[in-house]
Amino acid sequence: MSDIEKVKKLRQSTGAGFKDCNLALKDSNGDLEKAAELLRVKGIAKASKKMSRDAKEGVVVISGDTNKISLIEINCETDFVAKNEDFITFVKELSEINNLCSSDIDMLNKSKMNNGNTVEDNLVSLIAKIGEKITIGRTKTLNSPKTQNFIYQHSVIKENVSKLGVMVSLEMTEKNDTINTFGKQLSMHIAASNPLALNSNEIDKEIIKKEEELIAEELKNSGKPNEIIKKIAQGKINKFKEENSLMTQYWVMDPKKKVQDIISEINVPNLKINEFVRIKIGE
Repeated sequence: MSDIEKVKKLRQSTGAGFKDCNLALKDSNGDLEKAAELLRVKGIAKASKKMSRDAKEGVVVISGDTNKISLIEINCETDFVAKNEDFITFVKELSEINNLCSSDIDMLNKSKMNNGNTVEDNLVSLIAKIGEKITIGRTKTLNSPKTQNFIYQHSVIKENVSKLGVMVSLEMTEKNDTINTFGKQLSMHIAASNPLALNSNEIDKEIIKKEEELIAEELKNSGKPNEIIKKIAQGKINKFKEENSLMTQYWVMDPKKKVQDIISEINVPNLKINEFVRIKIGE
């Protein structure tokens, strides 16, 4: 096999550039296996250097079915890479494995991919090949008995791959077309309205505390009596909770009604929203 043919074969098997393959073959005296190993080690070094950069772009990928479904965020540095075919192929397979692992990150990293290498090793190789920091971000799996899952994706790049992903789990005693329509619309509503929790008492206390601090800062120089300020502040925080709790948000498809009103109108026995998750790149 000629040197050029060896370089081509090494490029095909590793995805590394021509120059790197050529140097690796020289350092390994033409041994393809040793050259591939050298590139792998170099890839780890290159990947380590790149991990100090910011990765604020990326994609959200959803895999699964109505019974068990998972969402995973994979971050990179540029939108250009987020649309790269090698990146897309990797994240789609990664998403399928994540669903099998039920979003257990340790299990995911150690899982084997189609090429026989682990997720960890393939991630390092992809970083070395593409030349950007790539990280696995937020993950979530919905898998509860007696529930049906629905999804919505916005800014879709490829099937199941997007910039924003929503999963919502509905619990009910019977399934019908009304539930299917509501589930799809509810997913769209969550994407648009970005609720922080299902009910107001479930909003993170740190978020409430921060909002209270902002309101206090806003009102401190109003010149109003303290009692009036307290009432205004309480009204504002109540409104914040109402606007950021899914059940009390105004329904995107009919802004005169709230989500809880729509559920009552549907009149499906024992229907309730069990859980939801919304992930948007950059948030």
